Formats: sequence, structure tokens, C-alpha cells
Amino acid sequence: MPLSERQSVVIISSFQAGLQRLLVMTFVMAMGLWSGFGHAETTFLAADQAFVFKVVQPAQPGEPVVLRWTIAPGYYLYRDRLEVTAKPSGAELAVDRPAGETKTDPAFGPVEVYHGQLVVPVRSEAAKSLHVTWQGCAEAGLCYPPQTREIALSAMSGPSLAGPSGKASGEVLPGSWSQMSSSNDGAIQSLLQSHSLLWAIPIFFALGIALAFTPCVLPMVPILSSIVVGRGAAPRRALALSLAFVVPMAVTYAGLGVVAALAGANLQAMLQNRWALYGLEAVFVVLAASMFGFFTLQLPRQVRNRLDDASRQQKGGTLLGACAMGFLSALLVGPCMTAPLAGTLLYIAQSGNAIHGGVLLLSLGLGMGLPLLMIATVGSKYLPAPGPWMDRVKGAFGFLLLATAVWMVQRVVAPSMALALWGALLVALSVALFQLGRDRVRPSAGAGQGLSVVAPAIAVLVGLWGGAMWLGAAAGAADPWQPLAFLAGNRGTGNETIQTGARMPRFQSVDSAQALTSQIDAARAAGKPVLLDFYADWCVSCKSIEAEVFGDPKVARALEGAVLLRADVTASTPEQLALMRRYQVIGPPTVMLFDAQGQERRGARLVGEFDSNDLIKRLPVSGEVSS
Repeated sequence: MPLSERQSVVIISSFQAGLQRLLVMTFVMAMGLWSGFGHAETTFLAADQAFVFKVVQPAQPGEPVVLRWTIAPGYYLYRDRLEVTAKPSGAELAVDRPAGETKTDPAFGPVEVYHGQLVVPVRSEAAKSLHVTWQGCAEAGLCYPPQTREIALSAMSGPSLAGPSGKASGEVLPGSWSQMSSSNDGAIQSLLQSHSLLWAIPIFFALGIALAFTPCVLPMVPILSSIVVGRGAAPRRALALSLAFVVPMAVTYAGLGVVAALAGANLQAMLQNRWALYGLEAVFVVLAASMFGFFTLQLPRQVRNRLDDASRQQKGGTLLGACAMGFLSALLVGPCMTAPLAGTLLYIAQSGNAIHGGVLLLSLGLGMGLPLLMIATVGSKYLPAPGPWMDRVKGAFGFLLLATAVWMVQRVVAPSMALALWGALLVALSVALFQLGRDRVRPSAGAGQGLSVVAPAIAVLVGLWGGAMWLGAAAGAADPWQPLAFLAGNRGTGNETIQTGARMPRFQSVDSAQALTSQIDAARAAGKPVLLDFYADWCVSCKSIEAEVFGDPKVARALEGAVLLRADVTASTPEQLALMRRYQVIGPPTVMLFDAQGQERRGARLVGEFDSNDLIKRLPVSGEVSS
């Protein structure tokens, strides 16, 4: 029934009050985080983080060895404390130390120091190894003891990180993985170590906007849209509900990231077990049933009156419900790993600076929520006046929620079962479309008459597609886009031949650090490099990489002669989590590359989604490949 003017005023006032409370809470949280920055600055970095040391071996004979330090802001190295000696001791050595900046040091008086980046070329024809010593301090007053590294020149022929033990990261022999200056997660980590927080916040916000269009975040669109639609939400109400969904989602994303980094585990991944997903999928099914009009979800009258007035209950969902769904969505819907998230978690874990990392993850989460906010708020502004059409829109969002539930459950069920569920959903949608065509809400309207013709036609196509999925599922097929591929002898299970007839690369399974060590030792004895893929059934990006990257014939040819290993961390067992901690893997998808000597080429690591060319550039193939 139409709202009276008094009811409209009450509704608008309640919208404004709820929005104001939400914005005040957000402002207070932001100020609380910001107030911690001054305290965080007094937390000194470890020496390996304050002065990141890297050795670049010459690509050709006659070129110098390059010693490179990345010096964190607020720290400096002493020029006269930088020493490089050769072994054997009689070998000639030319060390080109650049001029530094003059600084009056409280301990040593006027000295030359280096800030930011330091590059030192070293030339020697007879040296077998280098002994490098350096010392630095923090501007805040802390001085570090001298740091030393032993570099065996005979064991290096490409860019390599010197690890904490002081040994080079490994030999690169013909047929080993090519070297990259930085992995995609390592680049983010280095960025955080060498730039200010204020500079990084907008960068991470922009990265979040880009991540909003990835498969891990897109399922949040129907969830938020169904909350906003409800029984119809005015623009102000839509904005309040959208903020109530996006802000808790971003805060949860940041909080879980900080806890996961400090705890050394990806808590979102740990929650991706069968029963947690079944529980969330049941919630989506119940919400979909409510959208279809089977029942109305609401709190008991006494509780409802305390939380919200009657007018707010007449329009859409509640702020509390939106907050809860934002929290659950961040927790269970989007657990896939991305390079910005992995780099930030590594930065938090290694530096212990949880406040800075948490603010950056909050910025990343808000960036991810911005497109969701715009879709829900701006879209609701152009909706027509309330009417019978809203029941059909609610039904559409009910099917979107069911699709989200099927999309999530396919992570933990057999592929053929997932195909059968998709078929059931399409058959149900077909029935709904037939019913829509028979309904005559406005028989005199041309649009209504056109809908009565178009809807049944679409229903026939959708029903046939759903039936084909059922046939494919019965035959053991898995691909919803090619459900009848089994008729041509291809079940679409992921093990079929690919494109030009090349076979999909076959991976050997490893489920513990001990098993991985044994496989790497065997590969080293055979002189073969190793590719290790961290995978999980609940990781959507992993499945797209499986089909589009490892299913690419160019990649299959480039991987010939390599040992392919896969760590399936779907169950997140203690052994699997220990393996991830050992190699600082935050979560899937992550691909690690080991050379023929069994050493990881850290700069070639891939975290998050990548394409065929990203992988091939890191394999023993020269130059770019054609697309």
C-alpha cells in the first residue's frame, strides 16, 4: 500500500540516522588505526629487512658481479664499513664504491652514508668467492652489528638472493629456470619496505578496485544486490545497506589478513573445508527461498522493535543483516590468494608491523568494495516505482543466490555432481521462465505481450541446456559449457587432450615437506628442474589456471623435461600447512620454480592469477612467445 507522508519522513529519518552511525563508526575506526602509526615507527626492522641484500652475477664473462642493497626509509649504511674481500686472498679485486652523503653521526662524527639504493660493481677474474661486510643504523638511534655474507662465485650465474645463512641461493645450469628480478608478491613486499604508508594507501586502493573484477570477488555482487533489492530500497537506503556490507567486508578482510600473517597461516583457506562451505551454501539456499516468497525472514517482534522501527522493516534488509553478510562474504566467498595480498602478508609477517599492514589491507578491501557499492547504489537509483515487477526481480536474485551456492559447492564435490547441480538450476530457471511468460501482469502493454513470447522461447533453450548437463553428468562429464563433449569421446574432466593434441601436463602429488624434499632430491640427481603448484579445490583461480595456463600447448611443450609437482592443500592438514610455512606460501594459487640443483628461484615465483606468457617467461625459453 502507498506510504503516507508521515511514514516517508520516518523512513528517510531512519535512513539518515543509520547512515550517520555507520559513518561515525568508520571514522572512529580509521582514527584509531591512524593513532597507532606514531607508536609503530618506534618498532625497528630486523637487519635483513632494513638492508635487503641482493647479488647479481654477470650474464657474460668480463662483466662485474653487482652487489645491491635496498635500504629501508629511515635507515642508512656506512660507506667506510662496507668491505669486500676475495678468496683466495691473493686474487685481485676491484670494488667500485660510489660516493655517499655526508652525515654527522653521533657515534662516529662526520661520515659518508648511503640511503635508498646502493649498487656496488665488483670485478675479479681469479676470485672463487667474496666475503662482504657492511654495517648500518636507523635514524631513530639504533645501530646494527656488522652483517656478513659469503658468496661462492662458482655457484652463481644469474640474479640470486643471498639468504640469511649467507649462502647464495643456488647454481643455475643450462636447462634451469630463467631468472626474474622479483616475483609478483616480492615486488609488493619490496614496495612496502621502501616507500611510505601514505604513498602506498592509494596504490592498494586502486589494486583493490582491479581485484573486484576477479572470479573471487564477483560472487559478492548478487549477494549484495539481493540485500539491497529486498522489497525495494530507495537510493539513501541502498547506500546505507551497501556501506553496511562493504565496510565490514573490508575490515574483516584486513583483520583476517593481519592475524593470518602473524599466525603464519591463511585463515580464510583453513575455513574452506567441506562443512563450512556446506553451512554457507545452506544460508544462500534459505535466502533464495525467501526471495522466491516461500517465507519472510525477520527477527522476533520484540527484538525487531528494539533493532529497527516498523518502517525500516518494510523496505529491504537491515543494516545488521548487511553487516553479517559482508562479514561472511569476506570470510568464505573470496579466499583466493592475490599478489598484493600475499606481498602485504609477507611484509607483516617479516616486519611485525601489523598496523601498517592492516591499514593497507583495509585500503585494499575498500577498493574491492567500491565497484560493489556503485553497482548496488547507482543501480537502485534508476529502478522504476515499486510494483509487481519487484517480485520478478526478487526471483531473479533468488536464482543468482542459488547460482552462487552451486558455484561454491562445486569446490568440494565431484565435477560430475557439480554439473548435475548446474543442470538442476537451469531446469528450475526454465520452469520459472515458462511461468513468467504465462503471467499477464499488464496484458495491454506491448512489453508484456512481447515478454509472453520471448520468455517461453528462452525457457526452451535454458531447459535443453540443463537437460544436456544432466546427460553429461550421468556420463561423467564436468564442463558446463560442453556438457555433451562425451559424445565425441571427451568427458571434459581436465585430463583430455588439449588443442593441438598435446597432453595436459601430469603432476605428481606431494602433501608434506618431507615428500617434497624427496622429489626435489630425485630431480636434482636426474639434473631436472622442478615446478611446484600449490592448488586447492576451493580456489577458483586455481581451476582457471589449470585449464587456461597448464592446458596451453605452449606451456605443455615448455614444461617437457621438468618434474611437475602439486601440493593440494584443499584439506589444510597440519602437514600441508607446515609445507606452506616452510616456503612462506600464504595460499593458492602459488607456483614455485626450483633449478636443477634443487634451489628455488625466488624471483620467478608466481602468486595469484597469471597467464601463459607470465609462466613461460620464467621457464627455460628465451624471449617472449607468440600468442
